[in-house]
Amino acid sequence: MFTLGVIPARYDSSRFPGKPLIDLKGKSMIQRVYEGVAKSSLFDTIIVATDDERIHSHVIDFGGKSVMTSTTHQSGTDRCGEVLALFPQAELIVNIQGDEPLVNTKQLELLVRAFSDDSVQIATLGNPNLSLSDLRNENRIKLVKDIHNNALYFSRSAIPFGAKYPQDQWLANFAYLRHIGLYAYRSKTLLELIQLPAAPLEMWESLEQLRWLYNGYTIRIVETTIETPNIDTPEDVEFVLKCIEE
Repeated sequence: MFTLGVIPARYDSSRFPGKPLIDLKGKSMIQRVYEGVAKSSLFDTIIVATDDERIHSHVIDFGGKSVMTSTTHQSGTDRCGEVLALFPQAELIVNIQGDEPLVNTKQLELLVRAFSDDSVQIATLGNPNLSLSDLRNENRIKLVKDIHNNALYFSRSAIPFGAKYPQDQWLANFAYLRHIGLYAYRSKTLLELIQLPAAPLEMWESLEQLRWLYNGYTIRIVETTIETPNIDTPEDVEFVLKCIEE
């Protein structure tokens, strides 16, 4: 199965402009993501998808592959769809977040393995290890799934609501899951997703995956305890630096 790895990277992040190019102990964040993905033998091709010439040139300079994509895309999925048009032979596309410099190949393997089930359209990851701070942090996305390990909902809020307990007892009484923002899609499904109009739930929560659920697509949740902290804001950088080996 021809597998395409795509790393969407925007310069104009609302919370942290320019973050793909920040220096993390001698390498940019986007270079660390790219090299982390390249350690895996899963991918036939790895592409950075960006709309910024600075990022594009930087990736080419360190020996990576990059494609300039439209400036009008609203999501990483849209960028993946544009890249897919250049690789019509691709059967599976993995969307790797450009703000996870510690991306782990074992996570990627788990994600790709989910597609051994022919019914899987889309897959993503959930981590059962989260703190009360994560539960309350709107930038740490929470999710709930059904008996078949398909997503029921994603939210910036703490879901589900523990009606019988005070919030500081929720983690002790329910198996909460934190979303890890890696996605994989079958090529046919991805081509359908990028044609969908924005959905009310998506716009309300600012979470693109809610567009897919709203339109009836299933998202398989694969659990992993592998921790890969991402960089959403400048405040996240210090913690990630501590995790990077010299």
